[in-house]
Amino acid sequence: MDKVVFGKTGLMVTRSGFGALPVQRLTKPDGAALLRRAFDGGINFFDTANGYSDSEEKIGLGLSDVRSQIIIATKTGSSTPDVFWRHLNLSLERMKTDYIDIYQFHNPRALPGEEMLECMRDAKAKGLIRHAGITCHRLDNAIAAARSGNYETIQYPLSALSSREEISFVELCASLDIGVIGMKGLAGGLLTSAAPTMAFLRPYANVVPIWGFQRDCEVDEVIALERNPPALDEAMLSRIESDREQLSGNYCRGCGYCMPCPSGIEINTCARMPLLLRRSPSANWITPRWREEMEKITRCIRCGKCVKACPYSLDTPQILAESLEDYKAFVSA
Repeated sequence: MDKVVFGKTGLMVTRSGFGALPVQRLTKPDGAALLRRAFDGGINFFDTANGYSDSEEKIGLGLSDVRSQIIIATKTGSSTPDVFWRHLNLSLERMKTDYIDIYQFHNPRALPGEEMLECMRDAKAKGLIRHAGITCHRLDNAIAAARSGNYETIQYPLSALSSREEISFVELCASLDIGVIGMKGLAGGLLTSAAPTMAFLRPYANVVPIWGFQRDCEVDEVIALERNPPALDEAMLSRIESDREQLSGNYCRGCGYCMPCPSGIEINTCARMPLLLRRSPSANWITPRWREEMEKITRCIRCGKCVKACPYSLDTPQILAESLEDYKAFVSA
């Protein structure tokens, strides 16, 4: 599998990485087996987070015996030094390693101050981490992080749907020799194939998309595409343009930062239901379970918690209300 020098880190990273958020939904043996399948297929970059329940444990279970052959990135949601060190030590223990290749601040609302940056520098001096990174869902935060000079990598949502402004951010990072970890390559599951995003991002050698795997077939698809990378030809550009037309506007990316909902609504799926009905087999969503889940939208008290938490500044209660109306019309049609 092709590798690139990942910015100023100097790490040799495969052009596709493994996003380990979804493996927390698998059993420990199945999660470990999926991680190993990706490694055996050639992937050497694995991204996780302290907050992804047992994802780090599954990396330790499935990959600790090949630690020297892989690159691990994880994250801390800490905002104080004591939590920073607690998270770091827990991550090292869970993944059965004595160092982390890329340690990232996990989507902070504001860029970390000097106290937290000093924690990163101290951890690096002690050999517990090798490189400092940050993850951002907001473009203004990502640009500010790049310009700060404090980070060797920045993680940001990138896909075939990315805007010109987002690509300008990628180019800014390239000029600063910053590696970009591209999360949400399938736009939260709304793109049905990895090929368009892979083709679209391939020209940017400082970008490594991480795919959120939870099935063997998903790992196999990306590995096959890496062995024969898709071209950004006229047919692919036409496909991308069609996706952009369908997914333009304020759509939910399914990141889940709005969860849990005080009213029990599964916001990060229900808000995307109109697209899920039309971009995946609709029979999967017209079930007793999902009828019940969608009906919970009527419980929304418009408390504003989801609006404040949304990295994309969406009017989530309004999107949910429109999603429920669409769902009812679709089911009754």
